[in-house]
Amino acid sequence: MILVTGATGFLGAELIHQLTGGGAKLRALKREHSVIPDLIKDNPLIEWAIADINDLSTLDTAFEDIHQVYHCAAMISFDPRDKAKLLKVNIEGTSNVVNLCVENQARLLHVSSVAALGNAKKGQLITEKDFWEYDSKAHSYAISKYEGEMEVWRGIAEGLEAVIVNPSVIIGGTAGFQGSGAIFKLVKEGLSFYTKGATGIVDVRDVAKSMIALMNSTITEQRFTISAENYNYQRFFGEIAKGFGVKAPAKEAKPWMLGIAWRAAKFAALFTGKPAALTSDAARSSLNESLYSNKKIIETIGITFKPLDQTIAETCQALKQLPLP
Repeated sequence: MILVTGATGFLGAELIHQLTGGGAKLRALKREHSVIPDLIKDNPLIEWAIADINDLSTLDTAFEDIHQVYHCAAMISFDPRDKAKLLKVNIEGTSNVVNLCVENQARLLHVSSVAALGNAKKGQLITEKDFWEYDSKAHSYAISKYEGEMEVWRGIAEGLEAVIVNPSVIIGGTAGFQGSGAIFKLVKEGLSFYTKGATGIVDVRDVAKSMIALMNSTITEQRFTISAENYNYQRFFGEIAKGFGVKAPAKEAKPWMLGIAWRAAKFAALFTGKPAALTSDAARSSLNESLYSNKKIIETIGITFKPLDQTIAETCQALKQLPLP
């Protein structure tokens, strides 16, 4: 049987939608109060299990009769206040999943991140051969994803069959206005500024498709970057603005401006009690030009990535139907 962690998340739901669309029956993990997305709600091929990857007692039970595990559960945050929780979920939680896969001889597909591939290298594409190197300024999310990936490599050394995927920024209409959808929300509401940075972006459907192909292959002990295209933020924001029919951000945000902005957001958060709208880690990341190679995944499974301009237009169309939070 197949097990999917992080089943109620953006990527987990799309993965399950594709797996069950192909006729697969599976067990999906959710925490007690998690809401099941409409995409997979009332699906008769899903057996839901209440479990937490940081609670071994519930997790152990969920692994009964499992032979394939898609580990999508993770925490994403650029807020320094979330460091302890990021490390607990993304490292300790992954370690628990790895240990149970080893114990049950289950094949693992682990969802890491391009954040674990290391920093941008001027004039060079970042590939699967690159690894994160210690940087005192690195944000906690990158550290947690790198260390979580190391748990998988540790499991491989103990005999685990595993494949790792490192997706870039994942977009799609089913994200709503959370996660990458927050970028769409900002532009829709009239964002005026863009930054000089660039990054890789990919359609959520292509990520799930790649994961299924890799899981059902004989490949093991390898990692794959999953990224459709490299976009600079000005182009990305501009295409989102076009999709919503609003004015595109036309002013470049300089580093000193971002420095003022994240400090102001931090100050405001003291009064509102809510997380800062912009953190120093997020501001710094937005200035990086991180360009990724997708050559390995294309050559391995023959995937043709969906053009990003099409995905962005479709995402905007889907989000137009939703009220702004």
